[in-house]
Amino acid sequence: MKNFGLKDLRLAAPAEWDPYRVEGIAHGTGDVIERVRLFDTFDEAIADTHFVVGLTARHRTARHSVMRARESTDEILTRAETAHVAIVLGPENNGLTNIELDRCDRAVTIDTSDEHTSLNLAHAFTIMAYELFMGREQPRSFKPPRRVDVPATHEELELLFEDIEKSLGVIEFFKSRKPRAIMRTVRDLVRRGDLDHRETRLVRGMALELRHFLVRQGLLEESEP
Repeated sequence: MKNFGLKDLRLAAPAEWDPYRVEGIAHGTGDVIERVRLFDTFDEAIADTHFVVGLTARHRTARHSVMRARESTDEILTRAETAHVAIVLGPENNGLTNIELDRCDRAVTIDTSDEHTSLNLAHAFTIMAYELFMGREQPRSFKPPRRVDVPATHEELELLFEDIEKSLGVIEFFKSRKPRAIMRTVRDLVRRGDLDHRETRLVRGMALELRHFLVRQGLLEESEP
């Protein structure tokens, strides 16, 4: 992180965390270590972020759209100028799960030889950090849409997805379909729309009003405020 100008590290349920030992190994990193924040869960760690990028090996994904590391830096750096961006890496033994990748706005992979695709956690992070560092020196072509409001946080989007799934459930939209696969597609659609805070509240209001309408018509029992 110090090598490539990154300052803020969050750890979600780490197997081990000994800041004294880390600083003893990585000299001159006390300022980074002091800012480390610990969280019990992955969702808590990214709740207040606006754009989440998950690093993954290609074979770990289930119908996720995956970008190469170098191709992703343009968008990541542009968004970071006005929003809180998180780069997420999973445990070294098996990486991010497909459910965790569902929580990410983008999935990024690092190309390797097909003969040996495994990268350890430090190598994967260093390559991504280097690409971002070099990308800062290059003119960027990606232009996000004009916003009239702040970006939606990860927490707001998760509430939206939860309400959409509930509303689709009460109108029996899923039927014989697999809800998880349908919701994965819904997540991709919403993220491509790049909703801001106000737009997210509007779409969530639509999903809520559908259930409230069914309650008013006597077709659904009221189960929540």
